[in-house]
Amino acid sequence: MRVLIVEDELKAGAYLKKGLEEAGYSVDVVGDGAEGLILAKEENYDVIVLDVMLPSMDGWTVIRHLRETKSTPVLFLTARDDIADRVHGLELGADDYLVKPFAFVELLARVRSFARRGPPRDTDLIQVGDLEIDVTRRKVRRAGRRIDLTPREFALLQLLARRHGEVLSRTQIASYVWDMNFDSDTNVVEVAIRRLRAKIDDDFDAKMIETVRGVGYVINAPHED
Repeated sequence: MRVLIVEDELKAGAYLKKGLEEAGYSVDVVGDGAEGLILAKEENYDVIVLDVMLPSMDGWTVIRHLRETKSTPVLFLTARDDIADRVHGLELGADDYLVKPFAFVELLARVRSFARRGPPRDTDLIQVGDLEIDVTRRKVRRAGRRIDLTPREFALLQLLARRHGEVLSRTQIASYVWDMNFDSDTNVVEVAIRRLRAKIDDDFDAKMIETVRGVGYVINAPHED
């Protein structure tokens, strides 16, 4: 069973990771909201433990974007025992909440409760315009034509397609596709985009992969602005 912890307090994250791993879970920990959203969307977790106050993107924003595509159980951690905050979180799609400080055994009980429900089934088919991505079989077609991709190209296309219409920075792309910190002197992302375009766009009149100068890349269906 896999758990994602999105918590910017390093000691707290390490403590929760250690406790959950001792209980038999596989645990990933990130301290940034935007990075947590990428992992939550692209990986299949059984439970997400999500702090509200996070750098770059708060927990409210993370779950709002997550619920566009995923129904993974989310346990909110909040420092404020405020009814309005709790209601807001539940309305955004949280499944439960814990107020800091809390006993680890209580968090473990909540996580076990979620895990017993079983993991939600993620969508097997991503479609953007005439582009179809079969995630399970790892096959790609555009306008009915099969397109062969390398594993890295497939990961890059899947990331862009799942978040189509959203501009992704080079840092976000590098951290997901290559699991690395982005170095401004490295053109690995640009090279990968260029190769992917050659397969996805070059043989078609309508182009899908766009460059947003100074920001990053986005994929849109041909009819979208």
